Amino acid sequence: MTRFLEDILRQPDELRQTLRFLAGAGRYQLEEAAGTLARASHVYLTGIGSSWHAALCAAPLFSAGARPVYLQDAAELLHFGTFPPEAVVIAISRTGKSVEIVRLLAKARESGAFVIAITNSEDGPLAREAHIPLIVPATFDHGISVNTYTTLVAAAGILASASLHSLDDELLTILARVIGAAAHSMATWQEEIARSAWPVPHANYYFLGRGSSLGSCHEARLLWEEGAKSPATAMGTGSFRHGPQEIVAEGLRLGIWIDGRRMREEDLAVARDLGRLGASVMLVGQNLPDDAANLVLHIPEVSPEWQFLIDAIPAQLAAERLARLAGVDCDSFRLCSYIVEDDGGLLQEAGHAKALTGTDGKLGPAGLEPRFSKGVWVPWKEGIARERNE
Repeated sequence: MTRFLEDILRQPDELRQTLRFLAGAGRYQLEEAAGTLARASHVYLTGIGSSWHAALCAAPLFSAGARPVYLQDAAELLHFGTFPPEAVVIAISRTGKSVEIVRLLAKARESGAFVIAITNSEDGPLAREAHIPLIVPATFDHGISVNTYTTLVAAAGILASASLHSLDDELLTILARVIGAAAHSMATWQEEIARSAWPVPHANYYFLGRGSSLGSCHEARLLWEEGAKSPATAMGTGSFRHGPQEIVAEGLRLGIWIDGRRMREEDLAVARDLGRLGASVMLVGQNLPDDAANLVLHIPEVSPEWQFLIDAIPAQLAAERLARLAGVDCDSFRLCSYIVEDDGGLLQEAGHAKALTGTDGKLGPAGLEPRFSKGVWVPWKEGIARERNE
């Protein structure tokens, strides 16, 4: 079994722990953050990599509650954004150490912006410097962000609901039930993916979605790139119909997330037409016809705006299956470091990419991982020595 698959299969337990934390030990910080958002005139929601996809999933909850947020990935917000007075920034990051997040913290501080952190790491700069840190407990993944992604996306969604006064014990109970149902579905999803001819190496892949599942389809694209080392494209289903459909040809693979309420028949019609044009289609959604596509992965019933909580899991399983079919190593990065801590170029990261993802699944051997100590990045051992002397 790959380490990637091991991480995928333990997600239900990690998600249950996230719910318990936000209902218990983290409830005070959650309510403080929600109150700050409810009073704010300008709210920015940001992240980078898989954390950006978590932001894409949570943003529709704010919009549905008539409290839209400015949605911009951390690199774009850092270099091209200006915070208005009294802005609030929700920054999502598993470690809080990515270069864009660290520099965005400095920009927010200089602008007087208020920062709410959603992170899995209590010792990262984001957790240390945020006005309100929501530190979501999770065992870090071996390489590809799996549990850190789903726990952060759950926390972001719950924060959105709390800020809109729609979070209560009933919702948390419903979400826990959905997580349990997803845990029971995982073996079925694995079997269906294994039997299907949909995942095939060296094909062209497009992922389409709407609403909160737009983040899930972008996360699928990243899973293809990081895990299967395969190019992929992600976009809104509506946008696909405005030109990109010209690329449809025999053998093209598409994954489409079907919303639980909106545009269902229209998107099922897209899937049917793609099949008629020779493409092979995977569908992910609730209550779908079994014959609607080449591969139909049914997710448990859940309120459509919360579908994102579990609808990336089938894509994770499909990505891991594709990696094995292609004979590629989904448990290591060839060119990307576990944490991107500097700007510019690619190859300077390659020399230590594998070292940063050690066989124990941690960030890597002492001496390789930088630490943030007294406001600057220093080598690991020097950072430890500084902290012991403080």
